[in-house]
Amino acid sequence: MPVWMNWMNNSDSSVPVTIISIALMLAAGFLMTRITKKLRLPNVTAYIVGGILAGPFVLNLIPRSVVEGTSFLPDIALAFIAFSTGEFFRLSALKKNGGKVVTITLLEACGAAVLVFLTCHFILGLSLAFSVVLGALATATAPASTIMTIRQTGAKGDFVETLLQVVALDDVVCLVLYSVAISLATAVSSTSGFELSSVLIPVGKNLLLLALGCGFGLLLKAMVGPKRSTDNRLIIAIAILFSYCGICAVVDVSPLLGCMAMGMVYINTTEDERMFRQLNYFSPPILLLFFFRSGVSFDLGSLVGSGGNIGAVPLLVIGVVYFLVRILGKYIGAWTGCRLARKEPKVRNWLGLALIPQAGVAIGLAALGARALGGETGHALETVILSSSVLYELIGPGSAKLSLWLSGSYSNELEEVAPVPEVTETGEKKSELDLLIERIRKIQDELPEHTESENERAFTEAAEEYYREQTRAGNLRSRRPGFRRGPF
Repeated sequence: MPVWMNWMNNSDSSVPVTIISIALMLAAGFLMTRITKKLRLPNVTAYIVGGILAGPFVLNLIPRSVVEGTSFLPDIALAFIAFSTGEFFRLSALKKNGGKVVTITLLEACGAAVLVFLTCHFILGLSLAFSVVLGALATATAPASTIMTIRQTGAKGDFVETLLQVVALDDVVCLVLYSVAISLATAVSSTSGFELSSVLIPVGKNLLLLALGCGFGLLLKAMVGPKRSTDNRLIIAIAILFSYCGICAVVDVSPLLGCMAMGMVYINTTEDERMFRQLNYFSPPILLLFFFRSGVSFDLGSLVGSGGNIGAVPLLVIGVVYFLVRILGKYIGAWTGCRLARKEPKVRNWLGLALIPQAGVAIGLAALGARALGGETGHALETVILSSSVLYELIGPGSAKLSLWLSGSYSNELEEVAPVPEVTETGEKKSELDLLIERIRKIQDELPEHTESENERAFTEAAEEYYREQTRAGNLRSRRPGFRRGPF
C-alpha cells in the first residue's frame, strides 16, 4: 500500500484515493517532461519512466486497485492514436506514390516481423504463441518522434515524403498482422487444440468492425457540420469514438483498425483538418495516463528472471535481442523495398534508420495482447515491449535526425535551404545583397499563411472593446501599438 494512503481512513477503492492517484499520475508525468525536454526526448519516454518510478518497485505511489480500475485506458488511448493516424491516409497522396510506398512498407514491416519471429522461436527457443505476437508487434513504428524531428529541422524532399507515407501505412500493416497473430496465438494456447475456425472467426470480426469503422466515419461527417459549435463538435466526436470502442470491447477486438478507417473516411470526405486538431488538444491527458499506467504495470523484477512458460531465456535477454533484431529487420526490409521501388541511394540507404522509434501503437497492442493471452505469456509480452520501447524512444529522435541529415533533407546553410539562381536572365552575376533578399523572400513565400482562430478573434474583439471603453472614459491618452486599428 502506498505510504500516502496511510494518512487516509478510506479503503483502496475509495473515491479520494482514486482522485488523488490520477492527480499524482498527471502531475508526475508533467514534471518528468520537464526533464526529458532538456534531454530532447519525447514525452512518451517521460510518461513511461515516470510510471516506473511511481510503480511498486520504486516509490509505490499508485495503488494496485487504481491500475486495475483503469484497464479501459488502452482501448480509449489507442482509439485517439488510430483516429489521428487516419488523417495521413489521403487518397490524393496515396495515388501519387501509392505503389512504391506500399512495396517499401510491406518489405520493411514484414522484414522486421519475420526476423524477430525466426530469432525468438528457432534461436532462443521461445513458444510459438509468444514469438508470433512479438513478431507482429515488431512491425509498428512511432510517428511522433519522426514528425517532431522533421518539424524541428524543416526537412523536405522525396525522403521526407516517402518516410511520412511509410510510417502512416506501417501501423496498418501492424494491425492486420497483429489481428492474425493474436488469433493464431490464442488458438495454439487453447487446451482444445488448433482449429482453423479459431483463426478465421477473429479475422472475420476484424473485417466487419473495419467496415463498421468506415460507417462511423460517415456518421461523424453527418453529425459534425459547419454550423456546429466547437464544443459540440468535440462532444459528438468523442461520443462516437467511445461508442465504437465499446462495441469493439464487447466482441473483444482491438479498436485500432476501425478507428483508423474512421479517420481516413472522415478526412477524405470532408477535408476537415480542424477536427483532428481539436481531438489532439483533448487527448494529451488521456495518453499521459495510459503511458504512465503502462510504466506502473512494468515489472522490473521479471527482467532478470526466466521467461517462465514461454522459454528458459531471461526476459532481459529477450528484450535486448528483440531491440537489436527489429532494427536490423527494419533496415534490411526498407533497403530492399527502396531498391525494388527504384528510389535514389539517399533514400534507400537511410530510410531504415528513421524507422527505429516504437512506442504508442506497440505498447497499446501489447496491453491488449497481454489481456488476451493472460498469465506469464501476456505478462512477458508487455514487459519486453515496454522495456524496449524506452530504449527506442531514447535513440529514436537522434536516429531520425541523423537519417534526415545523411539523406540531405535539411541543411543549416542558407544557400541550400533557399536556393535561387545566382545570375540574372541577361547573364549578369547577382550581388550578395540581391541573393540574400531573394532567399529571404523565397523562405517567406514558403511559410504557411496564418489564419486567425475563433479564440484569437474573440480575444482581439474583447481587447478592442476594452480599449474603446477606456478611450471614451478618458483613461487612455494614446493608442497602444499592440492593438489593431478598428473603426473608431
